[in-house]
Amino acid sequence: FGIATDENFVITTTNRKELTEDNFSELVQDGVTLYLLQSVDQMLLSATKERIDFLPHYDTLVKSGMYEYYASEGQNPLPFALAELIDNSLSATSRNTGIRSIQIKLLFDESQGKPAVAVIDNGRGMTSKQLNNWAVYRLSKFTRPGDFESDHSGYVRPLPVPRSLNSDISYFGVGGKQAVFFVGQSARMISKPADSQDVHELVLSKEDF
Repeated sequence: FGIATDENFVITTTNRKELTEDNFSELVQDGVTLYLLQSVDQMLLSATKERIDFLPHYDTLVKSGMYEYYASEGQNPLPFALAELIDNSLSATSRNTGIRSIQIKLLFDESQGKPAVAVIDNGRGMTSKQLNNWAVYRLSKFTRPGDFESDHSGYVRPLPVPRSLNSDISYFGVGGKQAVFFVGQSARMISKPADSQDVHELVLSKEDF
């Protein structure tokens, strides 16, 4: 790696967790991406890419929430799909000490790309591992294995209040991935953890699947 004998360096995960003798077996697994840095908080010189390999449940593509949405008792199912996406933002901002900002944008300027629905919030953000795990189908934010780093880590179900104010507004509970593929063909998640300088991005698309 061209490291001088008197030069200090650290090896970290993409979440900037430094590898040590104590946590090596826990952090280093097949397929994990590691950074070789001069310090844990060193700025990255360029963007890095990491391919997420998992077998998507066929329901992600075949059903995409259709059964639940088409069984919406004659109501327009689109608002329920949007509610699933907003539900993620409500959960992410539930512990904000300041203003909770959630924006919903409908983008139709084809010079900027294909039409899209964008949900933007100022929540705590997700690590690369949490984004990875969000991609896995049918892993509820309330029932996950103990070693599973959830995108809702530390989440506490809110006290009973009107559904529009808490983070349990999703009507059918089919999850953000099904909502995405019910509305469109791909999902792009961009997130910056509150305590990190790194920005993580995840892309899922029917074409790639």
